[in-house]
Amino acid sequence: MAEDIKTKLERYKTAPFDSRFPNQNQTKNCWQNYLDFHRCEKAMAAKGADAAPCQWYYRVYKSICPTAWVS
Repeated sequence: MAEDIKTKLERYKTAPFDSRFPNQNQTKNCWQNYLDFHRCEKAMAAKGADAAPCQWYYRVYKSICPTAWVS
């Protein structure tokens, strides 16, 4: 499974379509991926596991959110 995640991250170009947010306004999508990233990091740190899978959420929210919000 870790190889599958690494492969997906290597081929990553932009955020895929998320059917929870079908509208043009992607603000909620940005916020949800931001929360998912931080929740994932917190959960992985609590388990003592590698946080590499969390990078997917990081890259998605960096792609969707406006630059001024992320920096």
